[in-house]
Amino acid sequence: MNRGWGILGKIFMWQALSAVVFFGTIGLLYSNTHQLMQISEQIVTKSYRLLDTAKIMVDRLLAMEEKEKKYLVLRKPEYKESFVSAMNEFETSLRDALTLLGAQREAVPLENLAREYAQTKSTALEAMDQDDVKDLWIPEDTLDRWGRWISIFKEMEERRIVTASQELHRRGRMALRWGLVGIAVSLGIGMIAAFSFAHAVRRPLRELRRGIRALSRQGSAEPVKILSEDEFGELAFAFNEMLHRLGEEERMRSDFLSMLTHEIKNPLTTVRESIGLVEGESMGPVTESQKRFLNLARRELDRIATLLEQLLRASRLESQPLQLDLQVIRPTDLVTATLQRTAPLCQAKGVAVEHAVENDLPHIVGDPDHLQRVLLNLVSNAIKFSGESDIVHVQVEKNTEGCVVFSVRDHGPGIPKAEQPLVFGKYYRVSTLRDRFEGTGLGLHIAKHIVEAHGGKIWMESEPGKGSTFFFSVPSKG
Repeated sequence: MNRGWGILGKIFMWQALSAVVFFGTIGLLYSNTHQLMQISEQIVTKSYRLLDTAKIMVDRLLAMEEKEKKYLVLRKPEYKESFVSAMNEFETSLRDALTLLGAQREAVPLENLAREYAQTKSTALEAMDQDDVKDLWIPEDTLDRWGRWISIFKEMEERRIVTASQELHRRGRMALRWGLVGIAVSLGIGMIAAFSFAHAVRRPLRELRRGIRALSRQGSAEPVKILSEDEFGELAFAFNEMLHRLGEEERMRSDFLSMLTHEIKNPLTTVRESIGLVEGESMGPVTESQKRFLNLARRELDRIATLLEQLLRASRLESQPLQLDLQVIRPTDLVTATLQRTAPLCQAKGVAVEHAVENDLPHIVGDPDHLQRVLLNLVSNAIKFSGESDIVHVQVEKNTEGCVVFSVRDHGPGIPKAEQPLVFGKYYRVSTLRDRFEGTGLGLHIAKHIVEAHGGKIWMESEPGKGSTFFFSVPSKG
């Protein structure tokens, strides 16, 4: 058969799909996390530092204004020195802010401030060298204008921090959303893969289980359906091939048994007739000792003939449908005829048979010879497996389904639970009893075919050490 996707291939395909979704989600989360880190780094290392620098610049402007006013009033040199120190710190902070901003739009107010500061600085330094200075080194309106530019810069930077914080929040929510979506998709793919794989495995396994159970319980089975082209399909194909070969072997064995039985029956008939002639003293007087041996030989011939008959009947049941001569039968007549035929066996074994037939039983439709053979087999088995002075119970009643149910109960050794499903198999004999009792293992197999050919069922109940009960049902007339 052609190989499609194998089990390992299907597992690999689903695993690869899950891996793609999983690692795609991880990649998306990494990308968003990286962007979040960049935004956070920009806010922490740049924006907050610029705000701190702007605050320092405002403080230095206020200090410059304060020191130059005090100098004009008190004329103390330390105020001039403090003014110069504040101006230098202001210049340093301005230079740092411009370096951090680069060519960004937020740098425009500070660039204007830097150009005017460069022009004003030299004038202020020249005015500071004069002893009789009466005006401020840097006019107050100039300092106020610089303060406004710094305030504009601070507002722009604060707005940028708000915008970056909003983007940070948006990115965080997006990362969370896509992470949850990725996890949900991965779980969905996993569940779909598990369901698909379980479904793909369960169907062929169910077919194989059905075929194996039918083969183990009935000895034959219909070919199973090949539902896939993977390893299970190959297993189903191999199982069907095995069934075909078993069928061929069974037909060959049936043909061989039919031929063997036919070839042996003729010499057996000749031997039986020869024994009859000797017993009838056609060839001279026969002593008592010779008669005992002749009787022994006749019994063994009868046993061999019965064995051959069972083999031939089982072979015919396997190869062709059972031919039934349907008649209306009274269940009581079947029980009576069976008890009459098993009476000598009961006497020889010391076993009693009790029967209970329900009143007003409906008649059944069936082949009296075949149904008689079934009941006779069950009663004979019950007697064979019973001990001396035991009682075998035969009961006939009507069930709720409108069938007549025959049951035969003994108090023998019983059948192990593990072997009970196998007792109706061909040639099967209970492992704990096969060395103690003779038999071919065909009687129950033949009985099962006969009962099922009548549309009935046959089953058993047994408890080891307490005996067994065999049942079979036949549909009632009408």
